[in-house]
Amino acid sequence: MIDPKTIKRLADEFLEGTSGFVVDVKVASGNVIRVALENDDKTSIKECVALSRHIEGSFDREEEDFSLDVGSPGLDQPLKVLRQYLKLIGKQVAVNPKEGKKIEGELISVEDNEGEVRGLVLKTREKKRIEGRKSKQWVEEELQFKVEDLEWTKVIISFK
Repeated sequence: MIDPKTIKRLADEFLEGTSGFVVDVKVASGNVIRVALENDDKTSIKECVALSRHIEGSFDREEEDFSLDVGSPGLDQPLKVLRQYLKLIGKQVAVNPKEGKKIEGELISVEDNEGEVRGLVLKTREKKRIEGRKSKQWVEEELQFKVEDLEWTKVIISFK
């Protein structure tokens, strides 16, 4: 079976110095390889094809057969790596805490430690009843989360 670390290393070498980065590598039984590729700007099919050809050219199919799929992780997928979080600062995201309900807000900052996400800050805005006032008022709050307290973080898709 092909080692996912080998695939990750090959992809990272190929993408070094570019705005592309690997989000995830999975190798299932039968050497079915899936590589999730993202870009600081936008991920193109051309980039996916180039990375696929690079990885494919690094293996001998006579020695070990495999299936390879290189693509974008998809907008509905949870964020996994620091660069994904960093590129979304200032954008709307949703977090699902392990305890509590889903919260949506603007990603204000990301705390990292040696390339790993440790925490994040969301700015939320919602109407709340304020004591002494007749109608609800808009209230902004900055909420801090530790990544280990979250089930997932996802980008909110907006067509504005």
